[in-house]
Amino acid sequence: MNPSPLRVLVVDDSALYRKVVRSVVEQLPNVEVIGHAQNGRLALDRIIADKPDVITLDMEMPELDGLGLLRELKERQIKLSAIMISTLTTAGAQATSAALQLGAFDFVLKPTLPDMEANARQLRADLTPRIEACRIISRGKLPVSGDARTPAAAAMGAPLAARMAAAAPKLPCPSLRKTPEIIGIGVSTGGPVALHKLLPLLTPATPPVVLVQHMPPIFTKTLADDLNRRCQIEVVEGRHGMVVQPGRAIIAPGGKQMRIVRDEFRTTVQITDDPPERNCRPAVDYLFRSIAAEYGSRAWGAILTGMGDDGTLGARAMKERGAAIFAQDEATCVVYGMPRSVAEAGLVDVVGPLETIASRINESVLQGAGV
Repeated sequence: MNPSPLRVLVVDDSALYRKVVRSVVEQLPNVEVIGHAQNGRLALDRIIADKPDVITLDMEMPELDGLGLLRELKERQIKLSAIMISTLTTAGAQATSAALQLGAFDFVLKPTLPDMEANARQLRADLTPRIEACRIISRGKLPVSGDARTPAAAAMGAPLAARMAAAAPKLPCPSLRKTPEIIGIGVSTGGPVALHKLLPLLTPATPPVVLVQHMPPIFTKTLADDLNRRCQIEVVEGRHGMVVQPGRAIIAPGGKQMRIVRDEFRTTVQITDDPPERNCRPAVDYLFRSIAAEYGSRAWGAILTGMGDDGTLGARAMKERGAAIFAQDEATCVVYGMPRSVAEAGLVDVVGPLETIASRINESVLQGAGV
């Protein structure tokens, strides 16, 4: 017996885009488009009446825009997954950042290809994995935000929990007893919210942080600027040749690859146009391999919420060189994909919520200072 279809509401003020999005979503298996709305006010009425599982949501609409609708949903405690359809502009990136903070599940870029067929193909490629992730959340009753708590073993099933326990390292990683010289972080879906919880907890004495957040160009700069206003450490988008230093977190720029290189005087980041890995650019694997090569056991790596398995190969390279690997726990992930992959591979030394990861980093800094 097939499960009931995922129910989707399309919200966009453009009749043409409503048609395009609806056509794309209707082609997905076991998905039902229950209707559309041309502004947030009408969408709110439909959401209250019809209770969709997912909405695709435009930003700029009359009467009530996308951000306004998300605020209404939050105030009314209406739970659903919202996928924003954003423009590749500074204003679009800023609005999307705000939407993610208000609880939007994820976003896709509004395609700007020469013809509508090409736009539809691109939109389908971008929407499909996100709709599927929403289906898992909806049907599996997994938490949509880090505020929810579910027992990880129960959510993943006893057989998987047993396999992960068997695969987990049996002895404490020696590098956990030392203050790391560098920390690498990889994150995807749910990442902006996770980073807004994790990075403000870190002190100015934190070792250098280099991180990959799967995002397009412009969006990573907006994310870095927003985090920099909220954190004790400096948070910047990476530039070629930028120095890696304590108290600074460098975010890989969207659409580029980032790696680190060391000489006898300093460590810097290199920004390249190397090909995507695992369909990702920037890719966590790409960054983590360079950390493994340059720092070995003097590094820590952390894999946070996200779809897919980017970061597993890079974490393996770091682990083989003696680094310690952390993973965000299932109960606090928006999507337990990337952390699950490294956990199942037996690469994780510490599993926990973001607060635990931050505490371990801060404790290591105090130990290194002899406090």
